[in-house]
Amino acid sequence: MEIKIELGQETVPTIKTFISDYLVQSGASGYILGLSGGIDSAVVCKLLVDAVGQNRVAAVLMPSATTSPEDMEDARKFAETLGIEKEEVEIEPIVTSFRKALGFDLSRMHTGNLTARVRMCILFAFANQNNLLVAGTSNKSELLTGYFTKYGDGAADILPIGDLYKTQVRLLAKDLKIQEKILKKVPSAGFWEGQTDEEELGISYEELDRILFGIEHFLKVEEIHAITGIPVEKIAEVVRKVEKSWHKRRLGIIPKVGTQTVGVDWRE
Repeated sequence: MEIKIELGQETVPTIKTFISDYLVQSGASGYILGLSGGIDSAVVCKLLVDAVGQNRVAAVLMPSATTSPEDMEDARKFAETLGIEKEEVEIEPIVTSFRKALGFDLSRMHTGNLTARVRMCILFAFANQNNLLVAGTSNKSELLTGYFTKYGDGAADILPIGDLYKTQVRLLAKDLKIQEKILKKVPSAGFWEGQTDEEELGISYEELDRILFGIEHFLKVEEIHAITGIPVEKIAEVVRKVEKSWHKRRLGIIPKVGTQTVGVDWRE
């Protein structure tokens, strides 16, 4: 077996149909998302516009103290290129107020988590005010490794690229003709200055996605190693991340005591 991650021919039509059908079924007027200037949010934004039209898509730019001004400028230009409505909310005063109200210090990582949750609160506030759905920008690589904030960037009405690995998102971005500048950016959550996804994960997305693809297809650690040549220790660490983060992919877990339980076997 060869581990080669590609894009299926039906990937884009399937996602667009999903976006369009979900909007109709929900009765909402459109979608809103956070636009960061990075590849994931750019791809999601373009898919939304292509699926339901620019008049039904809005973006919110939410810079914090650690946000690169260049990223915000890229986000503004991207929104203007697509012709969608955009809002900007400086979130640092909100984050600072939260930290003061708590009465104790937060670590750098926990401050990043708080920042992500503040952003999602803002998105849902705009969504509620305008009868919109919140589109999240998490990809499959992030979801499987738990590399997202619970009830933060992982909380959204839909995750259009949630079944695409990061390497697939990059391929899709090229197909969608996302600007080269955005394509070439080093992936970063922007939690602190100089922070990068791959450094924090301890592995490149190319290696990570090949490992995750192997896990998805029920291959053992040794089998993935034999096919990819990736060190067993790296593969085992990714397996550990997937196993340890399962709770982040199942929110509001309910103990089953009834005949049909919400989130377990209740048929919608």
